[in-house]
Amino acid sequence: MNRVRRLVATVVTAVVIAAGVAVAGPTAAASAAVTPTGVDISWPQCGKTVPTGQAFGIVGVNGSLGNTTNPCLAEQLAWAAGSVGGSTQPKTQLYVLFANPGLQASVWPKSNTYKGTAPTNRFGRCSTKGGAKQLTLACSFMYGYARGYDDVTIRGIGRPAAYRWWLDVEVGLSYQKDTAQNRAAMEGMIAGLKAGGVRMIGIYSTPSQWKTIAGSVSSSSTLYGRSNWIALGKSTTTKARRACSGTPLSGGTIVMTQIEAAYGSTTIDRDVSCR
Repeated sequence: MNRVRRLVATVVTAVVIAAGVAVAGPTAAASAAVTPTGVDISWPQCGKTVPTGQAFGIVGVNGSLGNTTNPCLAEQLAWAAGSVGGSTQPKTQLYVLFANPGLQASVWPKSNTYKGTAPTNRFGRCSTKGGAKQLTLACSFMYGYARGYDDVTIRGIGRPAAYRWWLDVEVGLSYQKDTAQNRAAMEGMIAGLKAGGVRMIGIYSTPSQWKTIAGSVSSSSTLYGRSNWIALGKSTTTKARRACSGTPLSGGTIVMTQIEAAYGSTTIDRDVSCR
């Protein structure tokens, strides 16, 4: 993900929140006149200048890989908490990276138990064969479960149930050619997030990337019918609002769209609420 926010103001201030993020934007009075769009940021913005006055802020929990932590997570959460509102979106939201590297993973599951818990696995039993790791739907589910559970429990999120979480699904991350394996891993991530206390979980992607990675999603899948955050690439606010009435992913509802654009010397995305 890249990140943006276009601000209209005559006075600009700059403040550093700890060492993690520098904010630059309009004064409080000027912020009230800005179109209520949101901004999403993550580890690429560590130490970089980011906008203020956003209606809502979305923060990446992970670093560059799904099994890592955003080193500026605490500072960026503080930034998001300062969102001014003005839309129906929660002021602070989070996203986590989907990945399924298969047997190339540094740690691949060998059983249906993770950290002493055995979640319900509709794909069966994850096990080894002759001591060797197996790329099965059950093991992909458990890999996803571990990533989701860790995202909630070890990355420093104090109140996971207080936020809407998004599952970031992109071709730039690891995934399997067999879409069934990816769906199993994503279902595992959702189960892991829920086990950690998360209540609201949506899907971030584009229609083409979702088709490549997830394929056809049945109504029996926990991926089906979820809120959608649709990435549009470089666009305009007007087009982003029109995209709200597009075709959603897998029986879901489009609640937000994302525009990629440039802000200062870094690339930041802004987000348009569909409600």
